[in-house]
Amino acid sequence: MPEPFAIKDCALIAIATGRNARNLRELAGHLSEVHVGSIYHHFWGGRLHTQFDEPEFQNDFAGWARHALHDEALSERLGMLDPTRFRDLEALRLALLDVLDESLSFSENPPWAQADQPFSFVRSQLVIFDTQHRIEEPRGLKEVAPAFSVGTVFYHFIDARRRQPEGSDDFRA
Repeated sequence: MPEPFAIKDCALIAIATGRNARNLRELAGHLSEVHVGSIYHHFWGGRLHTQFDEPEFQNDFAGWARHALHDEALSERLGMLDPTRFRDLEALRLALLDVLDESLSFSENPPWAQADQPFSFVRSQLVIFDTQHRIEEPRGLKEVAPAFSVGTVFYHFIDARRRQPEGSDDFRA
């Protein structure tokens, strides 16, 4: 008989990196060196915490390009990056850098953000909790799913795409 499925919960701990960018060159420079946990945070962190300030963008880079740099075209290109389509965070980093490099190649003087609007790189550490809930078979999910916290949904449906080899959620796997 297979092992019972363990229901997990999680939280993201935000860690300041001390890296700030005020223009695209600085953003690209920091992005090429920053810990991959920062890329994770700026793409996935908003899924775990309720956000009202940036509902149209799926990542923090796109929102900053729109609001701090006032670059609509760049914000749209960055907003189209779907992290689930990349094999890992390093591949996503390279795609981000490609978009930034392309934008930089078309601009001799890239725009600067105002002093009070830098892009602040934050890194996340995922902390996983065992809820002690187990299900023996798939139909048991129906009974426990209504009690799922946002962290449980995030861990098993969103973060799982990064962990599972085939890129699916934990329940399908």
